[in-house]
Amino acid sequence: MRKETILVVEDESNIIELVKYNLEDAGFKVITAMKGDTGLDMARKNKPDLLVLDLMLPEINGIEITKTLKQNEKTSHIPIIILTAKAQEADRIVGLELGADDYVTKPFSPRELVARVKAVLRRKQEAPRAKVFKAGTLEVDTSKHTVLIKGKEAELTSKEFDLLTALMEADGRVLTRDFLLEHVWGYDHSANIETRTVDMHIGQLRKKLKNESERVVTVKNVGYRFDSE
Repeated sequence: MRKETILVVEDESNIIELVKYNLEDAGFKVITAMKGDTGLDMARKNKPDLLVLDLMLPEINGIEITKTLKQNEKTSHIPIIILTAKAQEADRIVGLELGADDYVTKPFSPRELVARVKAVLRRKQEAPRAKVFKAGTLEVDTSKHTVLIKGKEAELTSKEFDLLTALMEADGRVLTRDFLLEHVWGYDHSANIETRTVDMHIGQLRKKLKNESERVVTVKNVGYRFDSE
């Protein structure tokens, strides 16, 4: 059975060793790079199953790498998990907007990172649900993977699309953050994952929904629901 290949691009050797050890222990093949330009070349050449990418890198930073890979049809399918320091909130948001699938904040738990890698890969392998959802001027087609607002296409990341689809499919039911982490991100209940991941994606999703953003309703201390009326 083929081992899935994870490319880790990180400029701190101790972090590379930690990540490599834990991912290999979880059954993955791991290749590494310590510079941005080297990492970008390896991503293009090896086309790994997933990329774990630090933002602050010598030569080329993680944001530019994400942008370059997502704009190329030969590499746009590669899932990306960003490693980021808490002070890099703005860069983290930019990374998600460019199409990164998730982020992990330094310092991080190796167990959490492995859980996120497994979850992203699991979601990638699942077959899409062929459904069309409509609410007001909003239309979501899961087979075409498109979101239209007043007939114009909105550019959502894959995770924002999955999040919106889950909310619309719930048909007004409130979905907790834990439920969304499990069903949209694929995280196991036993994984200690911060629920701010959900809140951050909801914030970005609302911006892109524009005049339909108020349909994504916050239910205090519980989670979120979609208002289709």
